[in-house]
Amino acid sequence: MSIITVQLGQCGNQIGGQLFHTFMEDVHSKPLATQVAPDKNEDYKDEVLSRFFYRGESREEMPRARAVMVDMEPKVIAQTYQEAKRSGTWCYSEKQHYCQQRGSGNNWAHGFCIHGPACQSTVMELIRREAEKCDNLGGFLSLMSLAGGTGSGVGAYVTRCLRDEFPHAFIMNQVVWPYKMGEVIVQNYNAVLTLSRLYHNVDAIIVMENDHLHKICQQLLSIKKISFKDINKVICHKLATMLQPCPLSKYTGDTCSNSIGEMLEHLVPHPDYKLLTVKNIPQMSAAAQEFSTYQWHGLLKHLRQMLISDAPMEEGIDWQVRVNSQGSHHNTSLANLLLLRGKESSSADTAPFSDSALYAPWIPPDAALMTGVQPRAFNHYEKSASLISNSQSPVTLMDSMVGKAWDMFSSRAYVHQYAKHGLTEDEFLDGFATLEQVIANYKHL
Repeated sequence: MSIITVQLGQCGNQIGGQLFHTFMEDVHSKPLATQVAPDKNEDYKDEVLSRFFYRGESREEMPRARAVMVDMEPKVIAQTYQEAKRSGTWCYSEKQHYCQQRGSGNNWAHGFCIHGPACQSTVMELIRREAEKCDNLGGFLSLMSLAGGTGSGVGAYVTRCLRDEFPHAFIMNQVVWPYKMGEVIVQNYNAVLTLSRLYHNVDAIIVMENDHLHKICQQLLSIKKISFKDINKVICHKLATMLQPCPLSKYTGDTCSNSIGEMLEHLVPHPDYKLLTVKNIPQMSAAAQEFSTYQWHGLLKHLRQMLISDAPMEEGIDWQVRVNSQGSHHNTSLANLLLLRGKESSSADTAPFSDSALYAPWIPPDAALMTGVQPRAFNHYEKSASLISNSQSPVTLMDSMVGKAWDMFSSRAYVHQYAKHGLTEDEFLDGFATLEQVIANYKHL
């Protein structure tokens, strides 16, 4: 099933370009001889290309990304286009983008109320055109930031239009949470307004926190001067481990592909709970990989502790957090999807992730965990695991963000900047009410 990526704003377009590059790096990587048979490796490559790219009648033609690019300024789109073409392995279609000459100035209302309606007909026509190229449309993946004006404001507007145009399609949004000490003073307003709108229109929201991503770059990948490109590579590694082909084992005993629909059917068992996080292990620099060996037991033991202690990476895990331990609160899950890639992945013991104590009491035991196994290694890791969770993980950060935004709103700080573009105070209040309910729902798991 094909996935159409909608790249929104500077952040979304940069992540989108890196994500397609990650897919193609994986396609062209040479698997170990003992991993998969040559015919299975070709099947894997074909599935990646048909899922995220399309080709003309000639197989020699460079694959083109199934994507629509949207930004209110042309610079980033032009750069992303050129980087794709220079790769020599894939490219974007020439006319699958929309841009203007003026941005949204980090003002959500400017993006949502002004730029959004102005670009609606053109952007939706681009998306329809892309959908018509799909033999079997599996869904949409939207990439965006929460902090700015275009990615968040225009992104929220385009997502609403997408839901109206494709009411039965799966829509999954990946959002980048701003640094806690971000430079955009109204970032908490923008985040509240974006998340509250998305919650009404999408099937799932994958949350990536800049502070956590920065720590991974610094502590695990040993990067001295961290750039947004470094952070985007970590984001795309996480997304690709979730989206690259990996057969799933359903609790009925059947197997299926890890299409967006199959994953979300399991991960979002109730429409009030849509927040997803991605944890993966191992993560290390290329130099460190040469001297590291892992066993599945050790990898999964660390990954399970990352889940219950809500740790973003394997370094610095709090091993004192225990399930059912008196005085110790653990991160409670609604559903988990565990994807294993690489050598001997089919023999790994995943039973500890099925422990009913990890989950909300109303979740049926046989519906709590779904697993996937792919013998082909990913990103040069001989063995690697990804855990996509619907859990309480994002709630503390969201609660803090809503509190900071409410403190500003109580004194009406900067509200006039939003009002001049047509956003009312009632719309602010609706956003606060939506997220307060989301927070309450997750806290009571």
